Amino acid sequence: MADDESARFAAGQSALVVPVPEAEPRVRDLRNRFDPAARAGVPAHITVVFPFLHGSLVDATTCAALDEIFGRHQYFDVRFDKCGRFPGVLYLAPVPDDPLRRLTDAVVARWPEVRPYGGKYEPHPHLTVAQGQDDTVLDEIESELQPALPFTARVPTVDLVVHNGTAWQHRASFALR
Repeated sequence: MADDESARFAAGQSALVVPVPEAEPRVRDLRNRFDPAARAGVPAHITVVFPFLHGSLVDATTCAALDEIFGRHQYFDVRFDKCGRFPGVLYLAPVPDDPLRRLTDAVVARWPEVRPYGGKYEPHPHLTVAQGQDDTVLDEIESELQPALPFTARVPTVDLVVHNGTAWQHRASFALR
């Protein structure tokens, strides 16, 4: 990992993410080339909350609360059939996205001090494929990705991942009912 990429993530940062293993064969190579989170050990995912609490604050009580929160939500399927963009970012858009928004809202209701993306961006469920690229590169990536669409994924869990200063590591999984 390049020095500028490792500076994006600090030791102790944590995130709540929905793993999307069904996306891996379609996006792994692209993410490894164009997404710093992939190179830092995060599999294909949809972010529920980033940053979450500092890893040192995540204890058994926190995990029990997360287990209870996510256990109130039914598992669901999402379909990925198109790409979307933010400035410098190419992503896959999950449909429907309302169940993912409800997961984020539930976490923020319990921990109001946790502001998704530090309050910088409005939460918008997505699976990042590439970031930090100009539109020409994103156009090429999207063209390469398009034949792999559509696909469907089941969302049965939310994972807690914590950055150890070098890479993201899985800390816990919380089942949806």
